[in-house]
Amino acid sequence: MKKAVTGLKDYFLHFGKAFANGDIWTKMSVLFMGAGHIRNGQIFKGVLVQAVQIIFYLFTVQVTLKYLPKLSTLGTVQREEQFDPLTMTKTVNHYDNSLLILLFSLVGIVFTVIFILFFIQNEKHIYQVQRNREAGKHINNFREDLKELINGKFYITLLGLPAIGVLLVNIIPILFMICIAFTNYDKDHQPPTYLFTWVGLSNFKTLFTTSITDSFGYVFVRILLWTLIWAFCSTFTTYFGGIFLAKFINDKRTHWQKMWRSLFVITIAIPQFVSLLLIGKMFSNHGIVNAFCNTSGLTGFLQNIGLVSRGLNYVPFLSKPIWAHIMVILINIWVGVPYQMLSATGILMNIPQDQFEAAKIDGASERQIFWKITMPYVLFVTGPSLLTAFIANINNFNVIYLLTTDFTTTNMKFANANAKEVDLLVTWLFNLTNNYSNFKMASVIGICCFVICVFLTLINFARFIRDNREEEFQ
Repeated sequence: MKKAVTGLKDYFLHFGKAFANGDIWTKMSVLFMGAGHIRNGQIFKGVLVQAVQIIFYLFTVQVTLKYLPKLSTLGTVQREEQFDPLTMTKTVNHYDNSLLILLFSLVGIVFTVIFILFFIQNEKHIYQVQRNREAGKHINNFREDLKELINGKFYITLLGLPAIGVLLVNIIPILFMICIAFTNYDKDHQPPTYLFTWVGLSNFKTLFTTSITDSFGYVFVRILLWTLIWAFCSTFTTYFGGIFLAKFINDKRTHWQKMWRSLFVITIAIPQFVSLLLIGKMFSNHGIVNAFCNTSGLTGFLQNIGLVSRGLNYVPFLSKPIWAHIMVILINIWVGVPYQMLSATGILMNIPQDQFEAAKIDGASERQIFWKITMPYVLFVTGPSLLTAFIANINNFNVIYLLTTDFTTTNMKFANANAKEVDLLVTWLFNLTNNYSNFKMASVIGICCFVICVFLTLINFARFIRDNREEEFQ
């Protein structure tokens, strides 16, 4: 932290030094950013930099200054329509749009910060070029600068567009979502007809408390617990299932290895949403699986042992909470194991065979070889991807949503929070926004998901990279 503060201090000190010690053209560059480049013979760069400055000023005048002053209130003039009987038309007043005010204010702030950093860097660069010119050193022209960007500084060129993409697609939406969590943006405050405003930490308080009118606190704890259970079970069942399947198929004693491998690869070739929708219909209350259970007497047997209520003539595979929780995990094994099987196959084929031969000579059994040699090697190689799979399963939308589209909760506390017992945080968030327009609470839940994923990522990656054990597997 101290090092970062020192670096930031030096960054601005170098800017002050460049302005104080620069010539008149360097100082003029504070007002006209391209002046110093033009003076030093870099005409094209000067024109380009000046064009960037003009575009930024135009954007500031046309957008930032129009919306940013209203950011503190998110607008005060509500939309109103008036009917003019003379012209038989409706007229609309000049109203404020809270959504646009928040969005364009954020964009303006982000672009302003980026421009300030660019402005400081430009001034420092001009001063450096001035010193090179006074010392009689060579100054690059535009063609040489372009060649340097393709060769010596190619990393800047290569990362330029992705950085812009991350800014527009990731950073600004995340900042926007965080801001929405501190507003009352919901179905009763929908722009442009209605305004929404800042409410501070009220939404976070709602998420973590339970009252007669709000049951978000009750529901959040249970959905969070189910999300973590689901992520753990779905990750490790598919992980170890894929490894065991790959070990079985690649064993020398297994016949028709290509056929077995091809059968499981076919499940990957079929789009996942098609498979999940089909399986969901098969296990529905009146699907083909329940028809078989009724015909075979399995439904009656489950009723006799108390697993199915006697008032039901079907097995509630995907319509009762406990049944649905178990079924989605089992179905996910069938969907996810083939992917892990393919990756595990490649890893198993690259384990040095001399380790197996040495273990056999020392009298190790097949089980000992697997747990002492195979699994440590596989875990070392796939550790980071295992963590990625766990984080992905926390946000696994497809499996839960597509399998439980017909699930209806009978718990009034869940119903009051617009949730279902089988929801993950991400599917709950989706329902709140898509079906109930409760954007404020969805944003709060989104922030919670983000914090959980970041925390787990930092903790687990720290454990994986803490000790460099690469030499053990070479």
